[in-house]
Amino acid sequence: MKQIKTQLALMIILVILASVFFHFNYSKDSSATKILRIAHPLSDTHPLQKSLEYFARIVEQNSQHELTVEIYPNGQLGSDYQTIEQLQYGIIPMTIVSCGPLESFIPQMQIFGVPYLFRSREHMFKALSGPVGRELLETGLERGLKGLCFFDAGARSFYTSKTPIRSIDDLDGLKIRVMKTSMSIKSVQAMGGSPAPIDYGELYTALQQGVVDGAENNPPSFYTSMHYEICKYYTLDEHFRIPDILLISKLRWNRLSQEEQKIIADAAQQCSAYQQKVWAEFEEFSMEKLKSSGVEIISVNKMPFVQRVQPIWNQFTGTEIGTWVHRIQEIQ
Repeated sequence: MKQIKTQLALMIILVILASVFFHFNYSKDSSATKILRIAHPLSDTHPLQKSLEYFARIVEQNSQHELTVEIYPNGQLGSDYQTIEQLQYGIIPMTIVSCGPLESFIPQMQIFGVPYLFRSREHMFKALSGPVGRELLETGLERGLKGLCFFDAGARSFYTSKTPIRSIDDLDGLKIRVMKTSMSIKSVQAMGGSPAPIDYGELYTALQQGVVDGAENNPPSFYTSMHYEICKYYTLDEHFRIPDILLISKLRWNRLSQEEQKIIADAAQQCSAYQQKVWAEFEEFSMEKLKSSGVEIISVNKMPFVQRVQPIWNQFTGTEIGTWVHRIQEIQ
């Protein structure tokens, strides 16, 4: 009962904040500058920040500065889950998050948690730049979230502190930190590991103290998090390719003119193409830094890993997610 009361109180506060936000931002003259605030969890030195700054320049230039973009990095406006909720209530206009935790809000986003769904980066963006990607961007509308574009977030692979993973059997019993998503947990379990869904901010200490044996992430995140100081083995099994997504509040979107919507949508597409180049450059840089820091980069035969996760694929047979899987696999 106490928990229900707490949740109700939080909802009331969010509604009040949303009302204040709308009054403050939209009671102005229509010719006034409109501010688009974008929240994201990463540092202001991350390539994502550079890409959003590019997006801001395009929006401001093409709107003759009638639209202004303000970027809030480092989780200043809340965690992924908190910023998504704030978008639903219109408290903040925009955010960029991983499609992983987004599955809690948009069930269709589970598709990105299917391990080995994409054969390569090229395959992923061929899918996301076509009808499949455009349809997935719209799946959050009923929940107050409109997708504008996808960003590259690389491939996630395992890194460990003491036991190198040179084959699928080496993963058996290892305690691996995963994102707090059902698909991440199920996938690591299927591969033989013991998933530990702990907060990312607590991971360095957890690795240092031996609470977990390792984690899984893309090269830039492995490098910028400084986890390589503890984990000296990086196994490139590339089990996930989970993109980031740029979201705008449906409430905020509907208050924009058609011309403003077009400016933002066009800028998002240009930004996506730009971000992919920036990401590729930073990923190469990160890999070189990891190697020079003494991290052993391990290449493995991926087929045994793929075979271990087949039960996850099979569980979606005849479902909506299964249909998405089939459509993506059909893309050559």
